[in-house]
Amino acid sequence: MACVAFSNYQAIGAPSTGIEPVAYRLGGGRSILLSYEGNGERILAVQVLDLGDQNSLSRSGEILPTPTNGVLLPMLLIMRVHDTMRNQLVELELREPGKVSIYACGPTVYDVPHLGHARTALTYDILKRYLEWQGYETNLVSNITDIDDKIINRSAAEGISESELAATYTSIYIEQLREFGVKDPDARPHATEYVDQMIKIIEKLVTNGVAYEIPESGIYFDVSKFETYGALVQRTADDLRESAQARISSDEQKNDPLDFALWKAAKPGEPTWESPWGPGRPGWHIECVAMSLDLLGDNFDIHGGGSDLTFPHHENERAESEAAGHTFARHWMHSGMLNVSGEKMSKSLGNFQTLGDAMSRYGARPLRLAMLQAHYRSLMELSDETMAGASGGIERIDAFYRRMQGSGITAGNASKEVRDRFSQAMDTDLGTPDALSVIFETITAGNSAIDNQDLPVASSSLAAVTELLEVLGLSQIEDSFDAEIDELLLNREKAREEKNFAEADRIRNELQSKGIEIEDTANGPLWRRI
Repeated sequence: MACVAFSNYQAIGAPSTGIEPVAYRLGGGRSILLSYEGNGERILAVQVLDLGDQNSLSRSGEILPTPTNGVLLPMLLIMRVHDTMRNQLVELELREPGKVSIYACGPTVYDVPHLGHARTALTYDILKRYLEWQGYETNLVSNITDIDDKIINRSAAEGISESELAATYTSIYIEQLREFGVKDPDARPHATEYVDQMIKIIEKLVTNGVAYEIPESGIYFDVSKFETYGALVQRTADDLRESAQARISSDEQKNDPLDFALWKAAKPGEPTWESPWGPGRPGWHIECVAMSLDLLGDNFDIHGGGSDLTFPHHENERAESEAAGHTFARHWMHSGMLNVSGEKMSKSLGNFQTLGDAMSRYGARPLRLAMLQAHYRSLMELSDETMAGASGGIERIDAFYRRMQGSGITAGNASKEVRDRFSQAMDTDLGTPDALSVIFETITAGNSAIDNQDLPVASSSLAAVTELLEVLGLSQIEDSFDAEIDELLLNREKAREEKNFAEADRIRNELQSKGIEIEDTANGPLWRRI
């Protein structure tokens, strides 16, 4: 069943206290028709307007607060996401009406961020942006793992402390994500801040008989005591055990090759914390359990991350939390991996690309557009051809704005039909490729409207493109190169006014050498990259 949220939207009619329906205007160009019964506290039925009969939904028996003064308005979100646990598209069912809680696994900060980090962060940035555009209060938590074997090893190699190394790469990660257009999450907890909470969860697991101690090694989770282990990846423990056995050294004392560390006993030279089992440090999986439950509470709405984290990391989180008596995530979402020029991105293959290098080479906006042109769950191909197409797309967006400005068009009211089509695309498992198609079709329509001197359509197209690009974080940004071009164009116009055509031609040639083509129009010169 779809979920009902609350926000301050304008009522088309006063709330009814009988069974007569009342319509409400929603974000994204939608309206809904609500039928109440009794004193208005119970919704009898909900119908989405202007989207076809297939979107009519019954919500008999749903108890909702009485609308007051036509302001407290229910909003219908018909959004489906691919739930990894159920392995199918499901309607997003929220813990609390109008509020969406999301935990997205962040990086282990022992090196600069790579393109895989960027794609994962972008997925949940887009999810948050879209839900907020639809009027939802969204709480996104994305962690920093600042204690791990890789951090310990690299800090030792560089002769600095683990905290210094982690702080350095945390700053780089945050700075580069901001440059990439990813907004900061609502909370960015660090694992080392939550060790006390981790210890409490481990104590509960020991008490519940699902964890055991190996002397001088640590505390381990007993997978045999958790009946549904493997459900997140639709495999049995026996299936997983066979593949895990090959990765386990023969001298390990674990009861089962699938068992995993909750607490690691102290080793010389490693950072440690005191615990009931002696000094040591937490295992990786327990970190996210402690942070997500502390900041979002039980039964939070969405747990996300890259598909490479599905097993064992996320399945182990699920096992830990549920075995400790908590209700964990309601939905699981995972973003796909990345190929570079036809091969999986890997340091060993020599095709590894950092986010910083990619933005320097291609630009942040073209890189962001390229990632959004692939569905978030798909295997994305990043190649020079892909990036050439994305760069062309960004130039098409910017040329649209220059033409609107040159034609004296200002933004009017965004088309409801365009916003509805955009919403339908995004409501289908965050369908950014189809959503982008809507935007580019609207750009084409806007340019045609200018050609036909249809100013109302041009104005509406400008408003819709501007609003929807903001949802995807692709808003036009004037850079220093644009400012340099604009200055050259002003100098060229001044030379033409003074009939200094030699200087005007010189500037045109200079712009052409920079890859800029000029079109002189009645409203002044327009330029585009060639």
